[in-house]
Amino acid sequence: MKQITTYTGKKVLVLGLAKSGFNAAKLLKKLGADVTVSDVTPLEKNQEARELQAAGFKVLIGEQTPALLDAGYDLIIKNPGIPYDVPVIQRAQELHLPVSGEMELASEVNEAELIAVTGSNGKTTTTTMIQKMLDRDRKAGHARYAGNIGIPASKVAQEVTADDTLVVEISSFMLVATTEFHPHIAVITNIFSNHLDYHKTRANYVAAKMKITANQTADDYFIINFDNPEWRELSQQSKAQVVPFSRQDITEDGAYEKDGTLYFRGEAIMPAHEVKVPGDHNIENALAAIAVAKLKGVSTAAIKAVLRNFGGVRHRTQFVLEAEGRQYYNDSKATDMEATEMALKGFKAPVVLLAGGLDRGYTFEKMIPAFKDHVKAIILFGQTAQLLAQTAKQAGIPTIEMTDNVETAVPLAYQLSAPGDIVLLSPANASWDQYPNFEVRGDRFIKAVEKLTGKQEEA
Repeated sequence: MKQITTYTGKKVLVLGLAKSGFNAAKLLKKLGADVTVSDVTPLEKNQEARELQAAGFKVLIGEQTPALLDAGYDLIIKNPGIPYDVPVIQRAQELHLPVSGEMELASEVNEAELIAVTGSNGKTTTTTMIQKMLDRDRKAGHARYAGNIGIPASKVAQEVTADDTLVVEISSFMLVATTEFHPHIAVITNIFSNHLDYHKTRANYVAAKMKITANQTADDYFIINFDNPEWRELSQQSKAQVVPFSRQDITEDGAYEKDGTLYFRGEAIMPAHEVKVPGDHNIENALAAIAVAKLKGVSTAAIKAVLRNFGGVRHRTQFVLEAEGRQYYNDSKATDMEATEMALKGFKAPVVLLAGGLDRGYTFEKMIPAFKDHVKAIILFGQTAQLLAQTAKQAGIPTIEMTDNVETAVPLAYQLSAPGDIVLLSPANASWDQYPNFEVRGDRFIKAVEKLTGKQEEA
């Protein structure tokens, strides 16, 4: 860990705990800051707050109003999930009080080479592929991953050394809070129209994503999907060396698929069908990872070994098990339409789809083509069940069923499926109407499949 004095004697407010705020608070104290933490979750339900309180931190529990700032802080470290339009953050901006994030803090103390991955979809899979490729057959140090993948970057940054590589998944919520964040290699998998309730406009969302390359120089690399004209145009904003990837054979300057084979700058890497995780979107993820690995000198043999054996990340088109000829997949992380469309396009067999969730005020007409081409039956739950049912009718899906939740959908899916079919949880919606997060939703699906089949989830 770099020994920095930036925070020595500074009065810092950590706004919002969970894993990121908890670890940021501990790191700030180690760096000599006077740390106060604020969280809205009651103390009896807040393990992180209790631990910090026991360790001597000043802990404030309750509503986060502008009055919090009356104590006079030098800096706020904000939880990524707290939007910028809440009164306490607006007041901080009026006071010209710096508002930063845990990822920025982590990058300041990080000694390892830094690789960062963002995008609307595919971040976690791509981050994991990169880490596995860079860690395979490595002679010195290790490749570690952290960030939005579920492991606080401020914790891992204290553990890595100059011999290591730190691969971080970074969300738009995290990026918008960065100022000096500077990865040596930055990756954008794709950009759709997500989280507009947070960013307010698509322009703001795109600008947040592009902050991943804002501080890069000509000595760095910017890897971006070239299969969309907008993304190709965005690449021109970077000062780094642009390394494209393309599943549509648009460019041969970087990683690309051509005639069913994956290449990097003219070198054949492997047949696309040998990539273990299903779907065209995972070919794109693999191409992005190949570009990073090749830039770092990873052997083709190591790349192939990873892609042939990597079965996917939990909750992301994750193969759960096979029973009575039916294959069950958990894609609970599909919290938007694009992710579900990509998942459906990854299967050639008929799909019984489990979908539904939080109503964010949009409709689902754009999913009609994917429904027509891939879905034989659909089982719906949550706030958007009726909206999705209307879309399914328009798509001509012959069997449309309503149920209470993911758990009750599983036995119904068995009844509606036949040997050779895919049973896919890919909700196309956030989980918060019924579940605390997409992980809980996916776990409930897996448990229901295990109960139904009498088999255990495959490792």
